[in-house]
Amino acid sequence: MTAFRPVNDVAVSTAGVELHYGETPVLKGIDVSLSKGKTLALLGPSGCGKTTLLRLVAGLLAPTKGSISIAGQVVADAASGAFAPPEKRNLGMVFQDYALWPHLTVGGNVSFPLEMRGIGRADRKARTMRALERVGLQAYADRRPSDLSGGQQQRVAIARAIVAEPQLILFDEPLSNLDRELRENMVGELAELITSLGLTAIYVTHDHSEALTLADDVAVMRGGLIEQLASPDKLIASPATPEVADFLRLGGIADLECRDDLWFFKGSDVALLRHEGRTGNVVRVLIPTSAISAGEIAPGRLAATVLRSQFRGDGHLATVALVGPSNVELQVLSRAKLRAGEGVGLSIDPTQVHCFGNTVLSFNQEISQHA
Repeated sequence: MTAFRPVNDVAVSTAGVELHYGETPVLKGIDVSLSKGKTLALLGPSGCGKTTLLRLVAGLLAPTKGSISIAGQVVADAASGAFAPPEKRNLGMVFQDYALWPHLTVGGNVSFPLEMRGIGRADRKARTMRALERVGLQAYADRRPSDLSGGQQQRVAIARAIVAEPQLILFDEPLSNLDRELRENMVGELAELITSLGLTAIYVTHDHSEALTLADDVAVMRGGLIEQLASPDKLIASPATPEVADFLRLGGIADLECRDDLWFFKGSDVALLRHEGRTGNVVRVLIPTSAISAGEIAPGRLAATVLRSQFRGDGHLATVALVGPSNVELQVLSRAKLRAGEGVGLSIDPTQVHCFGNTVLSFNQEISQHA
């Protein structure tokens, strides 16, 4: 294994990492860098490559191309053939099903990694109790995992992951087996725990709310590539592609074309914005849910038809189709339930409309609808 001097405070980095199964590429060139004490979420749908990337960092797979470094040490390099097994990477893992042994006590589960490393009994017991104390479970050392709630079992798994004081913790969708209410409660608790323990973590999830709550940076993955790597705030404010915006459910995507100094919804006579510039441009935009308010159909508002509605904790989220433009669906949050088939008028704040690419939209007029 080749070593090199750590660069600043980088905890883990990958350079041009690819993984192929035969002729099929699973990862297509991944470059990430995670600082010590930070959490990186790998976010994306099933099959996007996020779990594969986690396994590469863990040492459960070897890259076809590229290299992986942890704390300045090259732990995998396809070009040279260097490869450090998992036990040599000084990391902990929290699995989807927690992987707790039912025949062992909570203390026995937590101390097992130390036992495998040949740590003496007295030192092992002291470090086990210290790890349990850090997650608030020191009083449960003699219980069986089956006596604990799902959230408590998760904390046991975290205590086992941190007991050997690893430099990196890997989380493989640790909340996916919990019911919805417990999962929502545990997201905030887990985020607080990661911060209070000062952990450096990579967290795999398909749930965007988990990623945005827990992580300092989020890598949105699709088809073996990273579509965008940014902080949660930047992802929401400036999604790099329509695919990122759609996956994060930030709003509706539409194509606009410029004619007669107006931005029209493509293929229609419904205008959204005034534009003083070139005619013939076509741009793709995000119209965020937060930019839209619904009311009665009236002049100056865009006419739409409600397709469906579902309740959220902060109101009813309705999907509506614009009248005029084809295949333009937007999302609007309403205090009152909007029923399928109902007509509504939409007001849109043009300053919140996000344009993909380099085109700059001007906001001289909010909405101008032309029959």
